[in-house]
Amino acid sequence: MPKNNPELSVIILSYNTRDLLKQCLLSLRKQVGVKFEIIVVDNASVDDSTTLVKKEFPTVKLICSSKNLGFAGGNNLGIKEARGQYILFLNSDTEVLSGGLKEAVDFMKSDPQIGAMSPKIMLASGGIDPDCHRGFPTPWASLTYFLGLEKLFPYSRLFGQYHKYYLGLDKTHEIDAGVGAFMIIPRAVVEKVGVWDDSYFFYGEDLDYFYRIKQAGFKVYYYARPLVVHHKGGSSGLRRESQKVTRASRETRIKTAKASVRAMEIFYQKFYRHTYPAWLTALVLLGIRIKGMLRVLKQMFF
Repeated sequence: MPKNNPELSVIILSYNTRDLLKQCLLSLRKQVGVKFEIIVVDNASVDDSTTLVKKEFPTVKLICSSKNLGFAGGNNLGIKEARGQYILFLNSDTEVLSGGLKEAVDFMKSDPQIGAMSPKIMLASGGIDPDCHRGFPTPWASLTYFLGLEKLFPYSRLFGQYHKYYLGLDKTHEIDAGVGAFMIIPRAVVEKVGVWDDSYFFYGEDLDYFYRIKQAGFKVYYYARPLVVHHKGGSSGLRRESQKVTRASRETRIKTAKASVRAMEIFYQKFYRHTYPAWLTALVLLGIRIKGMLRVLKQMFF
């Protein structure tokens, strides 16, 4: 890498999250100890997010897409412009805590076999975002999660495979997958594994990326220190806790609900279809579609 290139590229994908994006960018202004660039990819927002960036954050590199490419497609636009040795994918509905960027980069430097890391992510409500510490969604893990068995027995190795709380959240360790809200990876991993799979539109694409990173022989880590606060669901509007700061349109909520179901189907067909018998695959896909129908109906009528 040329000497004048930043050590870290922060890629922020934004879709109609003007106020949240501003908070995120203000939190990045306070970061010290690491040379970094900020790339905002606007996914065809209809609010004045782009005007905000141009006026109040002129040093930010702004990429404006003429259409909504989804999470994967938008991040891939950012990757094309990134010059850092490390790349941080950061949600626009997050605020990075003081020293968070330097701490993340220092951790990545500690072991060249680390292919990706997500830290302990705090929700604005004060709890921990459970998606920062996940197992892969095998049929059993998904079944016990959707039936609520993990919620009843969160620290059970039998019923808690989806989030694997039994591994503990207070110590740093290897995991299957973190979350795309704060996902840092070395550029070398992108060059080996490739970019995001843009057949996903929204949801699931981060699990796909973590899966491919592990397939390539790299380690994925959960870093047990809080580096970021997440206003979860700020873009999709599917979560009640985010509606205090932003409210996505009904059309957007329905679209993202459908995309989340499609993501489950893509992941299963891509990685598990030939691992499990045909009858189980048919049963899983049926379950996904029923779950999806209920999810869409919820957004249509509630």
